[in-house]
Amino acid sequence: MATIILDAGHGPNTAGKRSPDGKLVEFRFNAEVAELLRHYLLLEGVDVFYSHENSRDVPLSERASIANRLDADAFVSIHANAFGNGWNEAQGIETYMYPQVSKRTAALANLIHSSMISACGRKDRGVKTANFAVLRETKMPAVLVECGFMTNREEAGLLLSRAYRVQCARAIGFGILSWLYHEKIV
Repeated sequence: MATIILDAGHGPNTAGKRSPDGKLVEFRFNAEVAELLRHYLLLEGVDVFYSHENSRDVPLSERASIANRLDADAFVSIHANAFGNGWNEAQGIETYMYPQVSKRTAALANLIHSSMISACGRKDRGVKTANFAVLRETKMPAVLVECGFMTNREEAGLLLSRAYRVQCARAIGFGILSWLYHEKIV
């Protein structure tokens, strides 16, 4: 049976991670998408664990340690993006992986990203590389998904909506399941 670690990026008390008007707190979006995604994956017979907690900001090294200790098949970190502190025109979905990755990790990133673009209909900002701690310190394929910009009025509205959160969870789930079947893990 496959094991996936879901990571709702940041934490409930992380300063500044919100829309300019304060209506959208990033962790609330991330945590709800992770919860919806967990339910979807459990229905498909996948074991799911969280690296975050709803009551405290879990340090990045601890998140990676949890995933490594559980020897998960993959680690997926869920985020809402931001550009600066005020409203602006930056928009779209992007997916990150560590610069030196295996073909398995690149496949996971590409499958999740293409599923998100197809399902959500937002601007395609591409699959990119970054030296993020949760991507660098995890021993399994790991990706970080940015589901839209909190600093774009239109996307902030989407990020606040239950329908878009469900859409994101299903799209990420489809990408993960496609990868698991391709890897013959399920």
